[in-house]
Amino acid sequence: MNSINKNGCSVCQPGKENYCTYSTKLKGKRVKMYQYDYRTESGDLFATVAPTLVECREKRDTWLNIKHSADCSS
Repeated sequence: MNSINKNGCSVCQPGKENYCTYSTKLKGKRVKMYQYDYRTESGDLFATVAPTLVECREKRDTWLNIKHSADCSS
């Protein structure tokens, strides 16, 4: 299996995304999942797991919007 981690830590570079797939059992069925990391230019790490890469990126975008809103209100 490809890994996006080394010794348990993300290897994602600033401004980049990394992802890999794995399979697991959910409700007795074998499903493909994506493990996804994104690191902002400032070094903040977002990590998630979802059934599709599109869903991972949607979660990332939501996180970035919330983070941006919080940064602007400070």
